[in-house]
Amino acid sequence: MRTIQQLSGKENRCQDVEVFDETLHELIERLTRTLHATDGVGLSAPQIGVNKKVTVLDFQDGREPLELINPVLVRYFGEATEMEGCLSYRGIYGEVTRPEAIQVEAQDRNGDVFEITAESFEARAILHEMDHLVGVPFEKKLKNRVTEEQFDALEEDMN
Repeated sequence: MRTIQQLSGKENRCQDVEVFDETLHELIERLTRTLHATDGVGLSAPQIGVNKKVTVLDFQDGREPLELINPVLVRYFGEATEMEGCLSYRGIYGEVTRPEAIQVEAQDRNGDVFEITAESFEARAILHEMDHLVGVPFEKKLKNRVTEEQFDALEEDMN
């Protein structure tokens, strides 16, 4: 498990993964363990100090965690504005506008290419993690920033 870094003002474009070996598999396992130690849905390599295009998402719905290496947004549809927070921007919450549905091409841990389509919350989470990989600071995406208390109250209202 690794410590999640605070990235405010430190986001950089990550390097593509070119070697699919045991070192990559260990990085994916570290990301997964670190993610499971939080209340987050996704975690990307730069959040633990590794400048590679690798992200892991766990929607906690019985499926295996989703591993995306070198993900690329292929298509997107619609638009939705929802509340978001980020493990690397503690205490910062607000509305973010993102596509409602997406198609992403990525590689798995063995280098095999695959495509995934996602909608709503899953699309939002994937795009949030992909932002980390291309150097887009979370705080720059925010509209209508709210306090942690306001964010928690809004989450309670939705459940």
